[in-house]
Amino acid sequence: MRQQHTTHGLSVSQKRLLVLMREIQFGRIEGLVVTNGDPIIQKGSIVVREVKFGASDSNNTTAPDRDFSLKSQVIEMFEYLQRMRTGMVDVLEIKNGLPFRMSVRETIGA
Repeated sequence: MRQQHTTHGLSVSQKRLLVLMREIQFGRIEGLVVTNGDPIIQKGSIVVREVKFGASDSNNTTAPDRDFSLKSQVIEMFEYLQRMRTGMVDVLEIKNGLPFRMSVRETIGA
């Protein structure tokens, strides 16, 4: 299992998920397919955004193409997906642009 502590070593699909989570900030992704340990964002994946009125916009300002250190939640999520190998993340909850919790669907014997 590869352990990544910066964005430099992430796969293209991991980077896409990281950018999407940072864009969502608060909400969830539903129906995220995992193939060979990589999250695959595809048609049918659903993004549900939480919108809070009267709150300041706290968008992460780090450029997505710049290398930066990953937070422990992101490392833990990608390590879990690598161990999972193949399956479905029914719901990935995102808070402050970071993975908070997820519900996974796995195929027995896969």
